[in-house]
Amino acid sequence: MKSFKGNLVVILFILSYVTWSSALYRPHRAEPAKPKKLQYLLEPPVQVEVAGRRGDNVTLPCIVRIKPDHYKIKWTKLEPENMGQQNVIMLSNANAFKPYGPVGPRASLQRAHIMDASLQLSHLELGDDGRYRCELINGIEDENIVITLRIEGVVFPYQSKHGRYKLNFHEAKQACAEQDGMLATYKQLYRAWTEGLDWCNAGWIYDGTVHYPIVHPRPVCGGKLPAGIRSYGPKDKSHDRFDAFCFTSQISGSVFYISGSFSYDQAVDACKRRGSELALVGQLYAAWRFQKYDQCNGGWLRDGSVRLPIVHPRKHCGGVPEAGVRSFGFPSKTTHIYGAYCYR
Repeated sequence: MKSFKGNLVVILFILSYVTWSSALYRPHRAEPAKPKKLQYLLEPPVQVEVAGRRGDNVTLPCIVRIKPDHYKIKWTKLEPENMGQQNVIMLSNANAFKPYGPVGPRASLQRAHIMDASLQLSHLELGDDGRYRCELINGIEDENIVITLRIEGVVFPYQSKHGRYKLNFHEAKQACAEQDGMLATYKQLYRAWTEGLDWCNAGWIYDGTVHYPIVHPRPVCGGKLPAGIRSYGPKDKSHDRFDAFCFTSQISGSVFYISGSFSYDQAVDACKRRGSELALVGQLYAAWRFQKYDQCNGGWLRDGSVRLPIVHPRKHCGGVPEAGVRSFGFPSKTTHIYGAYCYR
């Protein structure tokens, strides 16, 4: 009995020592690095995001607060894809600038005053969306600011004429380009979801991952999972097949409807007689989004699909309570029922 009590005392002593030792030991946790205070560049007080639509001209602000004796300004595009040197837009000094890469020819410095290093981009394109870095380089204390350029647009799901889940990544990318768009980035898909995009079919996006946005959870769309963007993660770009989420922005022309009961070929001719051509899916979505185009009649589009754009939902226009572009799929091109959506 004494031996047991003695062992118990030893055990309790050891436990108390371990507990006391643990209380003394605190692993060092590095404090998060504080943002470096800018010495030469002016920290953007308000405008860290600039918004524009395709075809617009925008200015990304960057102001030199104190000029070092010798320096250069370097503008670089950081997103949506890091491509190294191809992302450099321009290098400049006090006297001249040199453009680089695919964006460079549309870029210039604003130079509203001698301290102004703001970047001007003309004729915005869909791929200009992303983050841009203005970097002051003087060889000793380089520093930079980052500005986000957001292209205002609309995300639309796209399916092959051969049916659901028929597109690998490369085919999805091409399909979006053929419909006046590009594969949406995750940020663009997320914004579309916050604006009400609810789609039960999974589709490729720009980075090669696959997702689908759900606003109203239901059994056929992932069961009882909460609302959100459901993700399949990265997939094999050559072998896996899904639909696509495309992104487009405003158009320079206009979409109009020709009433009739046309076959596909007759719809093509009807547009040609008006000095136009059948509209692309992206053009119809852009007209619906930016020009508030509302038409309660199904019409042919250039890809062979039949759709109608609804801004003000009503019972006899599809019967769906939300605004949107309704699709009748890809009917036989010999069907003589629908009108034509033309673009010029």
